[in-house]
Amino acid sequence: MKTNGVLPAAGERKRSAAPPDPEVSAKATRRRFTAQYKLSIVEQAERCEAPGEIGRLLRREGLYGSHLSTWRKAAREGSLRELARKRGPKPSAGKRDGRRLRRLERENARLREELRKARIVIEVQGKVSGLLGLSPGDGRSS
Repeated sequence: MKTNGVLPAAGERKRSAAPPDPEVSAKATRRRFTAQYKLSIVEQAERCEAPGEIGRLLRREGLYGSHLSTWRKAAREGSLRELARKRGPKPSAGKRDGRRLRRLERENARLREELRKARIVIEVQGKVSGLLGLSPGDGRSS
């Protein structure tokens, strides 16, 4: 389960319509935010102009001012943009070309099949026009 860019904590389940348990849980769970979510909050905060808008944003998202200040600093340093990129090895050119080749081969096979069907239709139309005594060139009887 993932909501508002917050990754679920270990053991967190989907919320039901039942009222929350008033007891404090034995173990607190730390919230983790994705880099994309952090960037979106920083960008939304930058667009806030009226007094109190940032406070409303933070309350709506359930965040603290320290979150925003830390994330702004990270965004200025460029570390959030780096985290937002996909991780892992870059796809090699050979893989990309192989995928493109397979796609083009499938398209080629599909077009060949369409051409084969069209040739059959043209052949049948020619035979029908011959049986009916129509000339195929001008559409009139011969």
